[in-house]
Amino acid sequence: MTTEIKLRGDKQIEQVPSIKDKALRINLNENIYGTFAEIGAGQETVRHFFRAGASSGTIAKAMSAYDKDFSDAIYGIENDGRYVTESRLRKMLSHEVMLIEQRLKRDKHPHKMFFSYANTVATIDFAKQFKGHGWVGIKFQVEPDEDYNEIILHIRFRENDARLQQETLGILGVNLIYGAFYKHNDPKKLLRYLYDHLDKDQLEIDTINFSGPRFANVDNRLMSLQLVKNGMTDAVMFNPDGKNILPAAVLYKKNILALRGSFRPVTKVNMDMYKQSYEMFIQENKVDKENTFVVFEITLSNLKAEGEIDERDFLDRAELLCSLGQTVMISNFQEYFKVVEYFSSFTKSRMGLAMGVSNLIDIFDEKYYRHLSGGILEAFGKLFYRDLKVYLYPMKDAETGAIIDSDNLKVHPRMKELYKFFKFNGKVVDIKLYDEKILEIFSRSVLKKITKNEPGWEQMLPEGVADIIKRDHLFGYQKEKELAE
Repeated sequence: MTTEIKLRGDKQIEQVPSIKDKALRINLNENIYGTFAEIGAGQETVRHFFRAGASSGTIAKAMSAYDKDFSDAIYGIENDGRYVTESRLRKMLSHEVMLIEQRLKRDKHPHKMFFSYANTVATIDFAKQFKGHGWVGIKFQVEPDEDYNEIILHIRFRENDARLQQETLGILGVNLIYGAFYKHNDPKKLLRYLYDHLDKDQLEIDTINFSGPRFANVDNRLMSLQLVKNGMTDAVMFNPDGKNILPAAVLYKKNILALRGSFRPVTKVNMDMYKQSYEMFIQENKVDKENTFVVFEITLSNLKAEGEIDERDFLDRAELLCSLGQTVMISNFQEYFKVVEYFSSFTKSRMGLAMGVSNLIDIFDEKYYRHLSGGILEAFGKLFYRDLKVYLYPMKDAETGAIIDSDNLKVHPRMKELYKFFKFNGKVVDIKLYDEKILEIFSRSVLKKITKNEPGWEQMLPEGVADIIKRDHLFGYQKEKELAE
């Protein structure tokens, strides 16, 4: 008998099972049994299970409803007439699970854990202008008498070849099915393992949602945060209900107004900036109120301000913004021009950025653009080339008490003429109807008061927000009695 040789200096390497080993492990489990329904990119996932061997014990049915009429006849017609949608994927999963439950009786299969894997995908088009995207999901049991769990994700292809995209989809599908059965107890790891044998240059995952009894304690907002943190996507969004939403779906062809901040916590200044800039934005030409979408954005670098990302702190901020009816976006964009570029991939309509004076001064600081070959001019070309305006909220000079706005703010002397150019061309406009009484409110000082249990912070926040902080003990808030104890 030989023993494995270990040398001094060897590092521990995590063993990642091959795609064949993953498929074979599932095939060899006599209780895992289900169906595969794949639309749009070939039967790429089920192919791995057929090739691994022993697949007859796992695959109840494999199908591709490629013809649209056949697909509609099986799953019904979508209201919007589209096929690569979350709604279509959910119908596919529910329909296939219903069929397997109807056709395989429990008294004959008491130990079977049923599943249905599905995807609906559009790969790269012939002209190679649209790279393709898709919805992928699994509905599965972990115990025969337990309700189904569900994992649904949206992907964007980054490869420029349809065959490569098909292969990528097949690997992702195996990783998802394997992860669902063998990693469901640790959703964060499950998320990372979706990229086993894949590179982030091949595939972007920009939305994921977990549901069902095994994921009862999973907060999908935290799963969204992991997507950005792990570099799987640049930005994620969730709505006021805290549900993850697909940015492409909600931003498509919309007028977009974005506010960036720490929102730690959200203050009266933040909400006044939002309300005033919104009123100005919807009065602009080419801005339709019904087609306008507002986003409160927090950058990953902001979440990392004090070292590692504090997930509880992130949820506290999100909780308050959602309670005020706002949509929250977490992004990996440090520079504003990257936010605008991102939005521009979904819409060509007019956009607005609401910000304070200090933020605008930072934008005109050259040090942020040294990594660009065209420097600050390249960044500003990307920022203001689009149909964009900055709505500027004033600040009060701490020493003199003077109000600083677009007319008297000071940028670096080298940037002065550049700034004047954008202001003259109406790219920077002042918010005139502001509340001067709240200009001295800063999130940092409010947070300090909350954590030290000092009086008076409640009046600095929008109505109802202080009550939520106290009720849920957000931002480390503790009642005096508890502190005394």
